[in-house]
Amino acid sequence: MEFANPFALIILTALSALVLAFILTSTGGRELFIRRVPGVDAIDEVVGRAVELGRPILFSVGLGGIDITTLQAITVIGHVAKIAARFRNRVIVPVVDPMAIPVIEEVQRESYASERAEEAFNPEDIRFLSGEQFAYAAGVVGIMHRERVGATFFFGNFAAEALVMAESGQQVGAVQIASTPDSNQIPFFLATCDYVIIGEEYYAVTALMSRDPVLRGSLIGQDYVKVILLLLIVLGFTLTTIMGPGHFLAKWFAGSGG
Repeated sequence: MEFANPFALIILTALSALVLAFILTSTGGRELFIRRVPGVDAIDEVVGRAVELGRPILFSVGLGGIDITTLQAITVIGHVAKIAARFRNRVIVPVVDPMAIPVIEEVQRESYASERAEEAFNPEDIRFLSGEQFAYAAGVVGIMHRERVGATFFFGNFAAEALVMAESGQQVGAVQIASTPDSNQIPFFLATCDYVIIGEEYYAVTALMSRDPVLRGSLIGQDYVKVILLLLIVLGFTLTTIMGPGHFLAKWFAGSGG
């Protein structure tokens, strides 16, 4: 903010106000439209499929530590565990980072308690396998085959091990949902999973699942902000091309004006 020009400050204030306006609109009781994401809509169905088969659910949070991507995945675990708890089903969560275990354990415990199914929760289903990429993948594959999981969820940061795990899920007949903000891994999930939540949709999952008005209002406001910023970039590029980089308007849009 110390080096921002007046134009940048005005835009930042206006865009922040826009997001706040959508949050207030949503919390005021107005139902805001959000495009449905098939992968999110299918979460309940996929959990139900595992219940019908009498098989547990496997949820992998990928290779990340305790970061924003993993925390988003843990939020989804809470939703999945809550549905599974209604039918006294298990949710197995193998992890790379042992620091994630107490967080996931607490989220699952609360989910089972909310459905009065505390006896169905087993802390041993949250398992540290290995801090090494392919040792972790081998452990996940072993769990899939031993437990004959009926559904698998891949939410988080993944790398080359993604295809190994997702292909194994197919071999055991599991219904699979995958989501990652890493665009490099999306093609592998598309080839092996039934549903894939792509790119920035990963961070919208919580708002779509919870129907929380603050989350939904914030999500819609941020989408409008992205559209406005894109238009400003195009406008700034056009002004710079037509008027030259020395023109005061072009300097404003480039962020170098006084």
